[in-house]
Amino acid sequence: MQAHLLTMAKRSFTEGNWRKDPWFRALCKAIAACKSEAEIADFLRDVGTLTELQAWSERLEVAKRVVQGETYRAITAKTGASTTTVTRVARFLQSGEGGYQRILKLAKLHHHSASARSERMASMVRK
Repeated sequence: MQAHLLTMAKRSFTEGNWRKDPWFRALCKAIAACKSEAEIADFLRDVGTLTELQAWSERLEVAKRVVQGETYRAITAKTGASTTTVTRVARFLQSGEGGYQRILKLAKLHHHSASARSERMASMVRK
């Protein structure tokens, strides 16, 4: 008796299909469903390896530094990211989907509003 094995072609994303892929969309919805930073961290840790998490974190730090105008060489020295990574992140900042810019803008707004709250609290305490 011969067993029939079902094989499935490996899925691959292309520039034309990645956003429409149902598995990718499910991943985005899963992240969006998280209600706190801790939930996101737990989910990402289950989904990604420590190496992947470190790489994603590094890329976001590189993006912050590129936006702040640091030189690629300085970014490489301060973060340990390769020049290839710094160049790739800079390219996506300039001509990607706009994700880095949105996240960095939100983080900046959040930081400013948290700073403003802290300043208001400090001034109330001083009164």
